[in-house]
Amino acid sequence: MLPLINRRILITRARGQASALATQLEALGATTILIPTIEIAPPSSYCALDVALITIRSFDWLIFTSANAVHAYIERARQLRLNPQAKRVAAIGPATAKEATDEGLIVHLTPSISIAESLAEALRAHAAGAKILLVRAAVARDILPKTLTEAGAQVTIAEAYRNAIPPDSIDQLRTLFATNPPDAITFTSASTAENLVALMERAALTLPSEIVLASIGPITSQAMRDLSLNPTIEAAEATIPALVEAIANHLKP
Repeated sequence: MLPLINRRILITRARGQASALATQLEALGATTILIPTIEIAPPSSYCALDVALITIRSFDWLIFTSANAVHAYIERARQLRLNPQAKRVAAIGPATAKEATDEGLIVHLTPSISIAESLAEALRAHAAGAKILLVRAAVARDILPKTLTEAGAQVTIAEAYRNAIPPDSIDQLRTLFATNPPDAITFTSASTAENLVALMERAALTLPSEIVLASIGPITSQAMRDLSLNPTIEAAEATIPALVEAIANHLKP
């Protein structure tokens, strides 16, 4: 028997990112419900990213902390008709590295654990005197630039996109929880948790205590705890396959 048969799972990822998670859950029998708590929007200004793209060969390292950052970086390079290839590229994890590779970039470094702390540690040996470009969301944790700057790097941050809250999701959440709440909710970033809480408040909804809250990793789990969302399960590593495995093991008959 499929381990997730008759289980209904809410996916909170951005619409363009949800398919891989949905496909893997559905392969195990789950019914997936996509109500994004995030939508990817342009940054308030492309100025920093444009300057970085024009001068990309002056940087020793280009760092990506999400697949969204890779996509936004490549799309802007195409719009400006610029070559996006840097001297060396670092990616926070396998999904981000795959997105970069699929876009034709050569990835030189990926840490063993897909969190900013591990990426910072992996880059520390290369930091002294290096010029590093960090392409990321408008709002993000500062552990990476702080650590690399302290290690002697000159870090430039280029905002490539913003995580916005989709207003249409409010009515979708109201309908979902008024009729047939899900068995589990997936959280794949701190933003998915923060934005779900904001959307639930706007919709005047409370999460039923019996719903399984599934976190992709320790950073997301801590963000959830800070919001009084105690993770029921956490993936063994911060990847979609590991998250799916954790959900299947927990919900299997």
